[in-house]
Amino acid sequence: MNQTITQVDTFTNIPFKGNPAAVCVLETSQPDDWMQKIAQEMNLSETAFLIKQNDKYNLRWFTPSLEVLLCGHGTLASAHVLWSEGHLSPDEEAEFATKSGILTAKLQGDWIELNFPVNHSQAIATPAELNDILGVECQAVYLNSLGYLVEVASEDLVREMQPNFQQMKMLPLGKVIVTTLTDSSSDYDFISRFFAPGVGINEDPVTGSAHCCLAPFWRNRLNKDEFLAYQASNRGGIVKVRYIGDDRVFLAGQAITVMRGELIRS
Repeated sequence: MNQTITQVDTFTNIPFKGNPAAVCVLETSQPDDWMQKIAQEMNLSETAFLIKQNDKYNLRWFTPSLEVLLCGHGTLASAHVLWSEGHLSPDEEAEFATKSGILTAKLQGDWIELNFPVNHSQAIATPAELNDILGVECQAVYLNSLGYLVEVASEDLVREMQPNFQQMKMLPLGKVIVTTLTDSSSDYDFISRFFAPGVGINEDPVTGSAHCCLAPFWRNRLNKDEFLAYQASNRGGIVKVRYIGDDRVFLAGQAITVMRGELIRS
């Protein structure tokens, strides 16, 4: 089977920045183990697989080691490929059937806006080992279905921290979002980083699903509904966040195709 694979950098309009994802638009269904092998071969944080079903696209995401239930940048990359490669016209909404329910995407000029489920966090006592794992003092710690959400004191701490990934992997969920307000001179409202050694990704460059947690967290503190956020990995990426307090959050990002290849062995 000859299969085209497109690599897209997401939450950026600059090649080799943001978060790269591979996208396969399939003509026929493929076994799970085949998709997992392709994701392992691509060795990106996510590889997305799409197949058209009536007026929707079935969408699944795989890391090099396992399937995940929700992936923001993989969805952004998938929507970008559908429009840029002519599967959908620019005025058509992309609708995805996923294991996290129906997700949609709209093209808005140079930006793609995703409609995702919100993810609320509950305050917890700071786990005794977490300060040591992160190498910084946690001001507050919260828990959600994605993992820990940790607030720290300054932007510099977020940017400069070097966690112990081997120890982090031993945490119950093995995933941590770290966030803080930006400096007053910044163009951004808040910054974050996302570490996920529990699913084989020490640091994810830019994480849509993390912003499903960050949206209600910062709305409650800043008393506003729209944010410009920066994820401060080495590659870096920008996320527009819109959350008005219901069960959905809107995440917007840009995307750019950087590579296209053909699978000649299956």
